[in-house]
Amino acid sequence: MSGLIGIVNYGIAGNIHSIKKAIEQAGGEVQIINNPTDFKTVGKIVVPGVGSFKGAMRELETDGFIDDLQKTDKPILGICLGMQILTTLGFEYGKTRGLGLVNGEVKPIICDAPVPHVGFNKITVVNESGILSGVEDEEFYFMHSYEVVNYTDVSALSEYAGHEFVAAIQKNNLYGVQFHPEKSRDAGIKLFRNFIAV
Repeated sequence: MSGLIGIVNYGIAGNIHSIKKAIEQAGGEVQIINNPTDFKTVGKIVVPGVGSFKGAMRELETDGFIDDLQKTDKPILGICLGMQILTTLGFEYGKTRGLGLVNGEVKPIICDAPVPHVGFNKITVVNESGILSGVEDEEFYFMHSYEVVNYTDVSALSEYAGHEFVAAIQKNNLYGVQFHPEKSRDAGIKLFRNFIAV
């Protein structure tokens, strides 16, 4: 399998450059996936995302990426919105079907504090996950108004103003983090190093 890590460029992924830089800092070699044929040349896939669930799914469809993402058995890491669209259904700007790779729904955060939730937060690892090894007590940078509601594939939780939410998921070859490892200093580099090694 190729050692290349492909970052999916689907128009809504505004954090590609910082993710590429962080993966390279962690020792990985990166290729930007600009069209479906690029999936063949990479060994692992990162799905970034900044924006809305509906907008992300529309862009993935326009760029012809949905089929490849749904059928691949390569390790996939979804970051923030990239994790959210791995699920079945999103409720941002109406109901939108996700990639359906993880059984879950994406709903607005409801808590007694300002939303979006922005800033560094600790995570609590609740199920062992290859990408979370050695970062169990670290803080990661979050910036989100929506959360993944899932009860079967949770690998880490976090808490905001007394509201507990899913911080990371894992299912077979799929990994997802609600936070931004590329903005999380050394902890994020460690996480990318773990993803390179899985």
